[in-house]
Amino acid sequence: MNQTPDVLRYAAFAASPGGGNPAGVVMDATRLDAAQMQVIAADIGYAETVFITRAAIDGDSRRNRVRYFSPIAEVPFCGHATIALAVALSRVHGTGTFTFDTPVGPVAIDSVGQGAALMASFTSVEPRITGFAPGVLDTLLGLLGVGRDELHPAYPPLLAFAGNWHPILVFAERRTFDSFVFDPDPMRALMDAQNWAGTVTTLCEIGPGEFDSRNLFPVGAITEDPATGSAAAAFGGYLRLLSLVEPPSRVVLLQGSHVGRPSRLTVDIPQLGGIVVRGEAVEII
Repeated sequence: MNQTPDVLRYAAFAASPGGGNPAGVVMDATRLDAAQMQVIAADIGYAETVFITRAAIDGDSRRNRVRYFSPIAEVPFCGHATIALAVALSRVHGTGTFTFDTPVGPVAIDSVGQGAALMASFTSVEPRITGFAPGVLDTLLGLLGVGRDELHPAYPPLLAFAGNWHPILVFAERRTFDSFVFDPDPMRALMDAQNWAGTVTTLCEIGPGEFDSRNLFPVGAITEDPATGSAAAAFGGYLRLLSLVEPPSRVVLLQGSHVGRPSRLTVDIPQLGGIVVRGEAVEII
């Protein structure tokens, strides 16, 4: 195996290293194959690690090919690792616009700020929604120990896509949202069987345009993701496609308080095209 490359560590969607979602960032993975990247991601142990597999495409230092790996598998797209990489690149090349060629297609990123206070946003691929296969929703709710009558009637349970497929469940009562528990192993088995590479996204409306979110992601020692950019984009697309917001509009998602890493994700929903998700990222020293 080649010499292990340098790994940066960033907390995305937070202003301090103690919050947000940690991501590994490998700026030079040009000599690594998939198996080697998987080993590195497992060793880091974060929900995802992002690897630049080809830098400066067509001579453009702001266009890179990237791949994302969780500790157990490659994932098509990861929002928080995208934000982390954009901030890391901004420290090298300056803020502005970047393009990441991802397995789900090109993703545009913009960064702003200076010094340690850097913020980045990505624009997702075109969002989509679809229904659950027969019996799957009831299986999922059973794993959470809740019934259909505990879901919010204004937000139908569906699958949403903006890079990864995410089941979207919005609870009617904060009490139910805060208190549900689940066994990670059968949840992982269901997610694998349904090819849900992202998280199971659960939410509760806490004010106009503001939601609290718990994103279930059982992998290794992780059970819930502290901040999930792809889920935020998927939920923004879900809201637009169901006409639950009037675009252009903005939604704020709070996440991570249930696992001790509070995060804030801002979701801008345009009338057409991809969903824009923005947040801060800080290096973990």
